[in-house]
Amino acid sequence: MLDNLTQRLAKVVKTMRGEARLTEANTAEMLREVRMALLEADVALPAVREFIAKVKEKALGEEVIGSLSPGQALVGVVQRELAALMGADLGPEASQLSFAQQPPAIILMAGLQGVGKTTTTGKLAKYLKEQKKKKVLTVSADVYRPAAIAQLESVTKQVGADFFPSSATDKPVDIALAALDWAKKHYHDVLIIDTAGRLGIDEAMMQEIAAVHAAVNPVETLFVVDAMLGQDAINTAKAFNDALPLTGIVLTKLDGDSRGGAALSVRHVTGKPIKFAGVSEKLDGLEAFDPSRMANRVLGMGDILALVEEARKGVDAEAATELANKIKSGGRFDMNDFKAQLTQMKKMGGMSGLLDKLPAQFQQAAAGANMDQAEKQVRRMVGIIDSMTPGERAKPDLIKANRKRRIAAGAGVQVQEVNRMLNQYDQMQTMMKKLKGGGLMKMMRGMKGMMPGMR
Repeated sequence: MLDNLTQRLAKVVKTMRGEARLTEANTAEMLREVRMALLEADVALPAVREFIAKVKEKALGEEVIGSLSPGQALVGVVQRELAALMGADLGPEASQLSFAQQPPAIILMAGLQGVGKTTTTGKLAKYLKEQKKKKVLTVSADVYRPAAIAQLESVTKQVGADFFPSSATDKPVDIALAALDWAKKHYHDVLIIDTAGRLGIDEAMMQEIAAVHAAVNPVETLFVVDAMLGQDAINTAKAFNDALPLTGIVLTKLDGDSRGGAALSVRHVTGKPIKFAGVSEKLDGLEAFDPSRMANRVLGMGDILALVEEARKGVDAEAATELANKIKSGGRFDMNDFKAQLTQMKKMGGMSGLLDKLPAQFQQAAAGANMDQAEKQVRRMVGIIDSMTPGERAKPDLIKANRKRRIAAGAGVQVQEVNRMLNQYDQMQTMMKKLKGGGLMKMMRGMKGMMPGMR
């Protein structure tokens, strides 16, 4: 997510922190680097100019000049202005969905074709159902794209929400009103309407979606935009903002582009808050957008709060407590525990998902790691453990030559892979002992040898 920008700005931040004294020369050099980093990330020029002007004004102000550590103070200015550029200046409530409407609260999804509106509708239904405990109904008013209705029905069923059927022969306004009537009669808290997109902005599309909006009067009108659109996102955002009273933005495919400047440009152009960001193709890959935390991640400071939230969702708290107590009381970390750790790591987004939320210095501890290879190896390791008997999992010391051959055949791998996995298990067991003494940095150093692909 925004990899190139993060790498460039993380270097600038490191240099700034080391400055004992700020001068016009080193401040100008820093601002030049920041400006180039933002432009290379496809951030719109007007947004870059405004950002640089604000940072420059505050960098040469008393707050920074009079600080005991001006370099640190300047980092703080950059972080706050970057967060403001992404919407922090709108206030903490701005990025929250509004339910200030007689149920059902209606959410209208708008955007071009191919930006991921339908999948995002499913992700949002899952988020509202699981995080906000809402009874959700979805409906597709896209009567043009083949299989659009079937696609929404499929993703809605996958996330466990309710779906209102529609037909390609129906009119979008009639579909929306019928779904609203159904939602009222069946006591749904939220109705999400997925609208048709186009390959380009045209008047007919805008009139149609404006008519749907007028008919149902949604409490939220979310503009879904592809983060990989770059500068094109600006023109699209302007057109939709002129045609509809947008209330917020959903950025999709932030995981698919190392530039992602649309995240900063679209907010600046529309003046509307970014409410969600799609960070993976999975149906749970939708994050509530927090400008300050995103600014931290862009500056290489990580997002530990997001990591904690992922852990809370993905980790079985009871099992984790049992394992902690087991290790603390001198119990042996066995293969069942090892498999449980691998499974929970997958639930938290895998190695790449975890590292993305850690500060730059922790990511450097895993520098050079091939994350895709590591995650493939994790799946193979789980397969190897599944080929063991309950006794072997409880006492891995039992696994000698004949058993290794049987396990390898059962898992469809070579004996060398079984040996490698057993070696990694031994390293993980050593890691568990180290964790009794605490220290995330210690764990990250240990992980370099623990996981496949990390050297």
